[in-house]
Amino acid sequence: QVQPVESGGGLVQAGGALRLSCAASGRTISNYAIGWFRQAPGEERDFVAGISWRDGRTMYADSVKGRFTISRDNAKNTVDLQMNSLKPEDTAVYYCAARTTYSSSLYVYTARSAYNSWGQGTQVTVSS
Repeated sequence: QVQPVESGGGLVQAGGALRLSCAASGRTISNYAIGWFRQAPGEERDFVAGISWRDGRTMYADSVKGRFTISRDNAKNTVDLQMNSLKPEDTAVYYCAARTTYSSSLYVYTARSAYNSWGQGTQVTVSS
């Protein structure tokens, strides 16, 4: 079963950028629907962005639309989340999740329950 591993978190000033990567050890990540979620202290884990398997359709939360971009890098076997124009409210632990059960290549899954394999998370802190 695919096990996502996140990297690329850190501390950045407001207005700055970070790029997160999600790797899938031993598996071809493009074979899975992938979602990025985030969880701030005391809050729910919320959908940020997702990409469908094979067709690569994407979807974003309204709060990040126009600032974040999710993409696949087949050469590196990763799904990346480019985060630009970061705001203090983007501060959270960011998680990559994979859906290993049947997935439609035309659909981007946004619910936490749609994903069944989660990474450990990477901290993103945006200072004001």
